[in-house]
Amino acid sequence: MSGEKDLQKLLTGMRPELNPGRYVFTTVEGDVPSGITPVVTVDEPEGMTLVAPLHEADAAGLGYDYVAGWITLRVHSALDAVGLTAAVAQALAQAGLSCNVVAGFHHDHLFVPYDRAQEAVDLLQTLARQSG
Repeated sequence: MSGEKDLQKLLTGMRPELNPGRYVFTTVEGDVPSGITPVVTVDEPEGMTLVAPLHEADAAGLGYDYVAGWITLRVHSALDAVGLTAAVAQALAQAGLSCNVVAGFHHDHLFVPYDRAQEAVDLLQTLARQSG
């Protein structure tokens, strides 16, 4: 099943959902440590970046600087869709919110400052309503 490409349909149907918990970006050399269940991994020359639940990172003694809330855009976006990331990033940037975006096969995932995550969801819901 291919994802949606029409920007207006993507925006009006994004249905942002805040996942429970706090997530951190950390990096390790080698394999994922025992006890860590990352929601994202990125293998870089400097090491493997993990986005993992904060409590797991703390238990494993991993360092981090950024604590995030994880928002999933529930619309099934096509990987070659144009404009969704830009529209979302612009709306959040206008509110002074940083956003780290990860594309999954079915959905886009946003990592925003934990203490402002609900505000980010509210802004995205407003963007969806205004796009209709």
